[in-house]
Amino acid sequence: MDKQSIIELAYLAAAVCFISGIKRLSKPSTAPGGNRLAALGMLVAVVATLISMGNVGWEFIIAGLVIGTAIGAWMAVRVEMTGMPEMVALFNGFGGAASAFVAWAYFAREVMGSADPTIYSLTGETADVGNLVTVLLSVLVGAITFTGSILAMLRLSGKISGAATVYPGQKLINGLLVLTCIGLMYLVVENPADPQMFWVLLGVASLLGITGLLPVGGGDMPVMISFLNSLSGIAAMLTGFVIQNTMLIIGGSLVGASGIILTNIMCRGMNRTLGSVLFAGVGAATGKAKRRSKDEVPHKTAEDAAAVLENAQSVIITPGYGLAVAQAQHVVRELGDLLAANGTQVKYAVHPVAGRMPGHMNVLLAEADVPYDLLYEMDEINDEFERTDVCLVIGANDVLNPLAREEDGGPLAGMPILNCDKSKIVMIVKRSLSPGFAGVDNPLFYDPKTMMLFGDGKKMVTDIVTEMKS
Repeated sequence: MDKQSIIELAYLAAAVCFISGIKRLSKPSTAPGGNRLAALGMLVAVVATLISMGNVGWEFIIAGLVIGTAIGAWMAVRVEMTGMPEMVALFNGFGGAASAFVAWAYFAREVMGSADPTIYSLTGETADVGNLVTVLLSVLVGAITFTGSILAMLRLSGKISGAATVYPGQKLINGLLVLTCIGLMYLVVENPADPQMFWVLLGVASLLGITGLLPVGGGDMPVMISFLNSLSGIAAMLTGFVIQNTMLIIGGSLVGASGIILTNIMCRGMNRTLGSVLFAGVGAATGKAKRRSKDEVPHKTAEDAAAVLENAQSVIITPGYGLAVAQAQHVVRELGDLLAANGTQVKYAVHPVAGRMPGHMNVLLAEADVPYDLLYEMDEINDEFERTDVCLVIGANDVLNPLAREEDGGPLAGMPILNCDKSKIVMIVKRSLSPGFAGVDNPLFYDPKTMMLFGDGKKMVTDIVTEMKS
């Protein structure tokens, strides 16, 4: 068996690891193993690629490996679970940037380094124009992914406002930028000997990544994380065609396809289309809803909550981003264990867009060793709320706002929500009465059957646990 056949077999084995790993990610119980299997596939693919390259600058490979490993290990230890959404956004951005850099290097070496760059043009006599178009598409998608992901990371981390940014003529400007990119690609292909249009294309594409994400508010970031992940995969796939690497094509295709599928799932969870997420400017009203004082609703204490929970036959715990911020997942699991030991039926309701990235709540609860069979998706548990004694909400807001059922419910209208308001008693742990990402006040806060527990999520649940133990 020759060297090329061995490399192709290695790529095939890596592809099987990728596909099997992604399949295992669909269940919390098999996800860790799936992650390790996919990582093994990547190792096999990298080694096979290095072997296929023959003489390479090993000093640069080893240096990059050491530096990358050190940075990755440092981030893995330092970044908390609440920082995972922006970390995923940053990874998406790096993936897009890497693809753009590879395409740029190919353009510089193969096109500009050619004795006759015109063979890549529309007037040339060869078919290399197709490869040049692929290079430009890789640069375009990679640059958009990079700048868009950086903006998403800054929003998720709170470095800039999470509110959607809208202004007159925004859609027209974005449309003109798209047409400009298409025109610049034509000009580069028409005259590849002049690299100026290539650099202009890179700049305009980078600008489009920013302006395209500006009208997307914080509430839609779970969808955008999935979409940007898909774009990073598409950019990698295009780069694979550019450098004719089978493994990069397969890996990029898998990431692109899985990202689109997840984006579609997230959009269905919000009863919206990807177009409305990108262009509707949902969340632009964040901070404009009427600010109400905590004194407008009755204050309840941890002692009051413990007394109600001790007598409940069934409890559904509903986590939200506030749980992640407070790092309350471990004490919430402790509370669930106490209730179960008291004979209470305990379940956890997880909305598909709760938190700031797909699966955010599932990861946090899994980290706290909450049994997988107690986690229920919205469609599985919504009918049970009306038969439940207590719904305990920790840091969730928009995903249980009853206004979503009304036609004039504003940005939330039509969004499927958890039916927490149908429980006999609703307990909401929240710092204040501030609106959620969509900027819409929640009438459930003022419902007579709602017990508002103001304070830090972790401290409040800890106080409830202490009261129950005593």
